[in-house]
Amino acid sequence: MAAQAPKWLNGRLVFGLWLASMVLGYFGLGGYLQERVEGIDAAQIPMWPTAVFVLLVLASLTLTVWWAATLRTGSSASADADSADTMPASGRRKFLTGSAAVTGGIIGAAGATVGRVSGWASVTGPALSAQTEQTAPDPKSAWRGAQIQSYRELGNTGLMVSDVAAGSTRLHQNADPVGFLNALLDRGVNYIDASPDYAPESEGIIKAAIAGRDRSKLVLATKFCTSEGHLRQGSSVKAYMTAMEGAIQRLGTDYIDVAHIHSCDSVARLMDENVHEAVDRLREQGKVRHMGVSTHTPNLAEVANVAIDSGRFDVMMLAYHHGAWPTQMDIIERAAQKGIGIVAMKTLKGAKHNGLADFRVEADSYTQAAFKWVLSNANVSNLVISFHNDQHLDEYLFASGQPLTPSDIAVLEKYDNLIAGTHCFQHCNSCLGSCPSNVPIADVLRHRMYFEDYGDQKQAMQLYAKLEQNASACLSCDAPCTGACPENIPIHDRMVGAHQMLT
Repeated sequence: MAAQAPKWLNGRLVFGLWLASMVLGYFGLGGYLQERVEGIDAAQIPMWPTAVFVLLVLASLTLTVWWAATLRTGSSASADADSADTMPASGRRKFLTGSAAVTGGIIGAAGATVGRVSGWASVTGPALSAQTEQTAPDPKSAWRGAQIQSYRELGNTGLMVSDVAAGSTRLHQNADPVGFLNALLDRGVNYIDASPDYAPESEGIIKAAIAGRDRSKLVLATKFCTSEGHLRQGSSVKAYMTAMEGAIQRLGTDYIDVAHIHSCDSVARLMDENVHEAVDRLREQGKVRHMGVSTHTPNLAEVANVAIDSGRFDVMMLAYHHGAWPTQMDIIERAAQKGIGIVAMKTLKGAKHNGLADFRVEADSYTQAAFKWVLSNANVSNLVISFHNDQHLDEYLFASGQPLTPSDIAVLEKYDNLIAGTHCFQHCNSCLGSCPSNVPIADVLRHRMYFEDYGDQKQAMQLYAKLEQNASACLSCDAPCTGACPENIPIHDRMVGAHQMLT
């Protein structure tokens, strides 16, 4: 007599187990991955949800195979029933049914897991990996000795900050980083953005450069981080205070002007009562003057709007560049109306790299045009850019205090025209719900951009090959994505072309 499954083991149970695996894939392993890409210190993220997810998947696999192996068929209403008018299913049916159940379950669980972090790949990834022109190939003699020409109010903080500020991510790449930063300060830059979690060696460079200078004339911003990453929501008040006090010590100062919750992608971390209590205590002790939040993440709009409405934040550091989408402009205006200082970052919009040399007719420097566009918004206090090349002293600072000119607008419009209908913009995601095959449209188009515009065919093909779902599904699709892009990208045509190009 063929082996029979227990009465409790049936198709409904198997389906329920895989459904639970999908839920835990999203909240368990997916939650862990989401916090890691957000930059949270791995040691602070609970592992038990991921462990439960793995155990549940293993249990689902085991029980699915067992259920399929004992599958019965017959005239009864339930093929799982153990009754006289049922008989063991054929081996072929058992194999096909079990294979389908296992494959579907694994795909579902994996899809739910990847779905939790998909926004980072399609939104933030392009911002962080963009390869735009950062140094003009033909520096002009007129730029020599450029200095800061304009200082602006940082919201209602009472601080006056240079309109062009120094990011510290790449300072260490200069042959003489301390001398380089000193040169920036001597030319009028008074706002320095630091962080313990990226390029931690920059803290020592900043400490050496500001030693002996009038601290009251400098504005230092840093983040609630350690060298291992951001502090997770729920960290103790003491942990938050210790992290900031460590940064203060490493920077060689007595206080921090702006303490940011860094790269914030969730309201839970933004409004963690412990970080707010820590800021209040640090303020009372004179160690922190103002609270800020930085975000260039998929949930930028939600995080920024909650920050504005909370009344807790004095400064917001936002990704902002020419061609910003209307919602972002509204966020900046609302923040300014509440007296919140706006610090712009990611100001060199990423898209095409090849072909920028053609813009020399309209403007001498793409970076200067991009900076002047950002600073033409009176609601922006300043912009932070990573200085590292000696030429940046002249090229970047030459944009300070300069009005946006017709030639600047021409180069930016030409740039936008160059990418029109091809470039997938950040923080959009309007098309994602239109694809029945869940193809990561933004990722595919980004890899095509690497191939076509950056000339990096090898990397583009390697990245495309790693996608779990590529654009092969588009070849036989009836294109429900048509019209889904607010930038009028012909998605289906671009996707089919991408697949042909990258395979």
